Amino acid sequence: MSETVLKKEERVAIALRSLYKKYGYLPYKMSKFEAYDLYAQNKDFLVGEGVITFTDTDGKLLALKPDVTLSIIKNAGDNGEKQKVYYNENVYRISGDSKQFKELMQVGLECIGDLSVYDIYETLTLACASLAEISPKFVLDISHLGILSGVLEEIALGEVFDNKAQKFVAEKNAHELLSLCETYKVSKEQTEKLLVLITAYGTVESVLKTLAPLCKTGKTAKAYEELSSLCSLLKTSEYAENIRLDFSVVNALNYYNGIVFKGFIDGIYKSVLSGGRYDRLMARMQKETGAIGFAVYLDLLEGFEETRGAYDFDTLILYDENTDIRALVQTVETLIANGETVRTEKTQGKWRYKKLVNLQAGDKV
Repeated sequence: MSETVLKKEERVAIALRSLYKKYGYLPYKMSKFEAYDLYAQNKDFLVGEGVITFTDTDGKLLALKPDVTLSIIKNAGDNGEKQKVYYNENVYRISGDSKQFKELMQVGLECIGDLSVYDIYETLTLACASLAEISPKFVLDISHLGILSGVLEEIALGEVFDNKAQKFVAEKNAHELLSLCETYKVSKEQTEKLLVLITAYGTVESVLKTLAPLCKTGKTAKAYEELSSLCSLLKTSEYAENIRLDFSVVNALNYYNGIVFKGFIDGIYKSVLSGGRYDRLMARMQKETGAIGFAVYLDLLEGFEETRGAYDFDTLILYDENTDIRALVQTVETLIANGETVRTEKTQGKWRYKKLVNLQAGDKV
């Protein structure tokens, strides 16, 4: 059977599972239901809104799975061994477009344990490879939360200020950020640091050069060194030209730390991939180890096909009332046996196809 029979998201899911297996990731299958408390205690971590709940026969409140990562962490062992798993699951959340609950397909991976630089590099290159399976026209935007959190710790104005500043950086809203700093009487030097983070987007070399003066001491210096070392490795990757640094990529600071990233495909306005390092979430769930991972949101690929080389099917066969039906049947069966997708019609229409076979007016193959 030709792979074009499958939907785009189904083809991608198959390719990604094969990709992750090659790097030693093992399949993870979660239960359809989890205790609601697991999600209630970490609701800020969930990408989407809303959780479908119901009461089990024993009176326990359960949730229809809105997230896979939390389940993986909950069931992760404490034997000190590194755990590398991938998943292909449907989750249930409120869709951002329809505002109704929807079944959403996800594929992703998690690496849990004592993380090395290589583990982070591998995760980022697999994120790039995942995007490349969808389209060659992709960008992976990378940030390091250690720099933002380091600047906020230097300012030291508390959680309310931090949350607002984080929001404005993520939105690239320089006007509101400047107003916030003026309200809280933040020094000119520290205000400039936050404003630089808003505009810090572009090639690895240009952004690292821009950030260097901001990251001379303490937490920011350590984060900058880690990011710089990682970028040196990424330069050797086949996906180096698809990688950008973007400090508006901000995930919740109470869950994430270190590297965070989002992936974008030309033609889809939302990020189709999101991930990062979430040691702080591990600590919240009494797991004293590191973790990094990402998810690919395959529901966003529904109806998406590249215009480049996109066809409705491989071959269009035209026939009419004078066509030898046996010849038509033989032609269809031969082409399908050769792995092609075939459509038969009496008129050519507006179909997109690679090859036309005309059996009208008694023509032979």
